[in-house]
Amino acid sequence: MAIRVMLVDDQALLRTGFRMVLAAQPDMEVVAEAGDGVQALEVLRGTKVDVILMDVRMPHLDGVEATRRICDGSGGHEPKVLILTTFDLDEYAFSALKAGASGFMLKDVPPDELLSAIRAVHSGDAVVAPSTTRRLIDRFSSVLPATVPEPLARELERLTTREREVLVLIAQGLSNGEIAANLTLSEATVKTHVGRILTKLGLRDRVQAVVLAYETGLVRAGG
Repeated sequence: MAIRVMLVDDQALLRTGFRMVLAAQPDMEVVAEAGDGVQALEVLRGTKVDVILMDVRMPHLDGVEATRRICDGSGGHEPKVLILTTFDLDEYAFSALKAGASGFMLKDVPPDELLSAIRAVHSGDAVVAPSTTRRLIDRFSSVLPATVPEPLARELERLTTREREVLVLIAQGLSNGEIAANLTLSEATVKTHVGRILTKLGLRDRVQAVVLAYETGLVRAGG
C-alpha cells in the first residue's frame, strides 16, 4: 500500500513542489495538506496519514507544538513527523525532536533524499544522522535541565548494563555496525539491544534515545 503523506507548510508553493515530487512515486500518495498547525490537527481528525512533512515556523500553531500534540500517544494511530527547517541546526529542531518528531531535514533537500527519508520514517527508522543529532544537542545543551528529574533517572534503571553501554554509544553518534565493533558483538545483537532500549524506555526511535541520554546526564554535551 502507498505511504499516505500529509504536507504542512504555510507556503503553498513549497507544498506544490513537494506534492509533485511525491506524486511521481508509485509507493507514495499525498492525502492531505494544511497551511498551519491548527488546520493540520483538524484535517488529521478525519484523514489517516502515515508520514507528515511539517514546517516549524507557521502562524496560529507552529510545527513544534503541532508535533507535540500529534505524537502525544493519545490516538490509536499517530503519524510519523519529519520536521522541515530552513537552516541547519534551526533552533526549533531540537524542540521538535523532543516533541516526538522522527527527524528533520532542510527544505532544499534533494528529492531522492526526501523520498528515502519518508520511506525510512514510515518503516520505523529515524532520519537524523547520529552525528547531526549530537551537533544539535551540543548546540542547544543550555536548554537541558541542570538536574535530572527523578522519573527520568528511574527510567534508566530499567536497562541492563549492556543496554546502558549501547545507549551511550548511540548518543555518541555510532551506527549499529560501529557499536558492534566497539563491544565485540554481532550487528544483529546490537539491533536487538536497540529495540529493547526503545521498548523499555517507551521511545519512538534512536533520536528520542539520544535526547534522553543527554537529558539524564548519561552523556554530556561536548563530552
